[in-house]
Amino acid sequence: MRNAAEEILDRGCKLLQSFLSKHGFAFLPLATGPSSGGPFASAEFKRGDRRLELHFRDSLGMVTYHLGPRSVTHEEYMLSVLGNPYASRYPGFSDDPLDAFRGLSEDLMEHCNEFLEGTDEAFLSRIEDARARWANRPKLPD
Repeated sequence: MRNAAEEILDRGCKLLQSFLSKHGFAFLPLATGPSSGGPFASAEFKRGDRRLELHFRDSLGMVTYHLGPRSVTHEEYMLSVLGNPYASRYPGFSDDPLDAFRGLSEDLMEHCNEFLEGTDEAFLSRIEDARARWANRPKLPD
């Protein structure tokens, strides 16, 4: 029997799938089950060495972009692109858990070109920039 987190993650991933499949990414469910924080589910979209990893518990939580062994969180990526990790549409605030997936979809379309279409070198450069900015950001919110 599927848990609620698995069902919502599946529905949210369907919102992302039509866009990501146009860029050659395939959907792959990962893990599901109970945890101390409640039922969870995870999945990824994969194309070659690139993966978009998603985790859902009560809401869409960790979103991570991977290129081989290198990775960057959504917040780090958005800091690099927008200059502020919280200027993006995801995570947003809503009572509808699917709104997080809608926001992520808009961020992917508007800000994640290096991940979706860029060369490995361009995306690795973005990862390095994001990590450096994240390490040097002020520790208090803007």
